[in-house]
Amino acid sequence: MSSPCALAGQKPTAALALRNTIEPGTKFATMVRERAFTPLDDDAAADLFTLTRERTRAAGLAAYEISNHARPGEESRHNLAYWRYDDYCGIGPGAHGRRGGQATLRHKKPENWLSAVARKGDGLAEESKLAPEERAREALVMGLRLREGVDLAAMAVRTGASFDRLIDQGAAKRLESLGLIRRNGAWMTVTDTGMPLLDRVLVEIVAI
Repeated sequence: MSSPCALAGQKPTAALALRNTIEPGTKFATMVRERAFTPLDDDAAADLFTLTRERTRAAGLAAYEISNHARPGEESRHNLAYWRYDDYCGIGPGAHGRRGGQATLRHKKPENWLSAVARKGDGLAEESKLAPEERAREALVMGLRLREGVDLAAMAVRTGASFDRLIDQGAAKRLESLGLIRRNGAWMTVTDTGMPLLDRVLVEIVAI
């Protein structure tokens, strides 16, 4: 785990977010491995991240989530359901779902999914009950992607997790002093400065 204090002397970079989009087993990952495609270096990625946010904001399309932009009132309701950790039902091949504290996963291969649907009426491969700490961790990781941030008190009530265990308070104070997060009572947001470093911020701050 990196020290929050180490972030003070570093230029915010979007490289972590970029790397996270390269999923193992995809054509994209193969191209990178075979050097048919080379991702931008940290500084160039950070510059483009900043430029994109400036240009979209100037056009009235502010970032309401780390990688999504929209005019006020035109944000994707579908995606907001994920980021606000609302219940959703995953149906198709490989789809994940979260409903009533249960996690579901459908068969990834279409042929296996179809076989399961024919055999038992659904394509479920896995179904499990999430512990309160797991639910809270997922809700934090998703919610802090949003410009609006998260209400930690409400999250504790919704997930059943202990409010005192959600956040590393020492890390929160350091990150706030660096201008990477902002707190207003139980409400927490990641700042514009912190967003390019979101993965690092999450590693530091999510305690459960």
